[in-house]
Amino acid sequence: MTTLYNNARLLDPASGLDMIGALVVHEGKIAKVSNKVFVDSSRVDSDIIDCGERCLAPGLVDMRAQVREPGNEHIENMSSAQKAAVAGGITTFAPLPNTNPVIDDVSLLEFVQRRALEIGLANVHPYAAITKGLRGHEITEFGMLADSGAVAFTDGKHSVANSLVMRRALSYASMFKRTIVQHPEDPYLASKGSANEGQTATRLGLSGIPSAAEVIMLERDLRLVELTGGNYHAAHLSTAAAVEAIRQAKKRGLPVTCETAPPYFALNEDAIIGYRTFARLSPPLRSEQDRLAVVAGLADGTIDAIASDHDPHDPDRKNVPFSQAAPGGIGLETLLTISLELVHTKAMKLIDLLQRLTVAPARILGLPYGTLKVGGDADLVIFDLNRIGKVAPERFASKSRNTPFDKRPIEGRVWRTVYRGNVVYDVEK
Repeated sequence: MTTLYNNARLLDPASGLDMIGALVVHEGKIAKVSNKVFVDSSRVDSDIIDCGERCLAPGLVDMRAQVREPGNEHIENMSSAQKAAVAGGITTFAPLPNTNPVIDDVSLLEFVQRRALEIGLANVHPYAAITKGLRGHEITEFGMLADSGAVAFTDGKHSVANSLVMRRALSYASMFKRTIVQHPEDPYLASKGSANEGQTATRLGLSGIPSAAEVIMLERDLRLVELTGGNYHAAHLSTAAAVEAIRQAKKRGLPVTCETAPPYFALNEDAIIGYRTFARLSPPLRSEQDRLAVVAGLADGTIDAIASDHDPHDPDRKNVPFSQAAPGGIGLETLLTISLELVHTKAMKLIDLLQRLTVAPARILGLPYGTLKVGGDADLVIFDLNRIGKVAPERFASKSRNTPFDKRPIEGRVWRTVYRGNVVYDVEK
């Protein structure tokens, strides 16, 4: 089957392409990208789609999502996660290992890979745990897990607090050309907190998590990167101090990258007023100063990528007092639409934003996605840049509804998602 996507605004962050043109897909691969393409519409194996000058870009690459399978499939499973991903324009994602049981051995890693292939709506490249059981003490079998396809190593929402364990992990992972992904938060400073330490938490009578908890762990890790030379990635940065620490580390030439998630550049701590448990996240929503620093870090390239940080929970874990609620919010279906706010507010150019959502996370994980390169898989997202609407969680494909963006006005909507040449999401169907 040959498909011509005509009259599209083609955007390829890997090459800097931004033009009105056409893209040809043949047998699941990108066959041609040009300002003018002609296909014989009389051929029975050809299809011509008029994109109406909608944006056509590489499918998004989400480097941080929780699937809950195995163990808690009633909250989310591989099928619902893939459906939610493609509804959000995501054609590749990396699930975290904090399932039940933890993905800390080859058999569990291969189970997740098999389940992903059975669904077949998106590329799924799972992480493996840094430590057995996510307990932070004993390193997993990096070599066997890497050989079996672990895209990188992380303890998910748990920090590796033991400095010696982190040093060994950085050294060991570098032998297999894998990255260590850390949740940078001092667990002792954060253990009893439920909101960002500051005036909002004080007014609401909530225990606070100081912003220093993030940068203290990050600065320690950066010293260990200097010591070992291992590749290191800091997840979901939320504070000005952490963004600056990464900025300085990059100036020193350290092999470090980082990412943030939409809540940390689109919301601040005031979103929890009214004890909104859907806005209880990990790390917590920070001050407006921190939010603006995250925006600036994205704009100047200090922050390499944007991830969904998809963290589904059932109602029983959210419909409780704020301090008892499970931290986390879903994000697969809002990743693109919320990120587009950075374009509409002129904080970033569209091509630069898409770079943070496609080729940058793919390169961090060593994956061959996120471009419109001829010969590559036809993983595409087509979206209306200016379509106005509201976040409507009742329409989500995800099994969970715990989004901090419930009813938020949005500008931009996914029109179609294409995976290996096949339309896997169409807003009109």
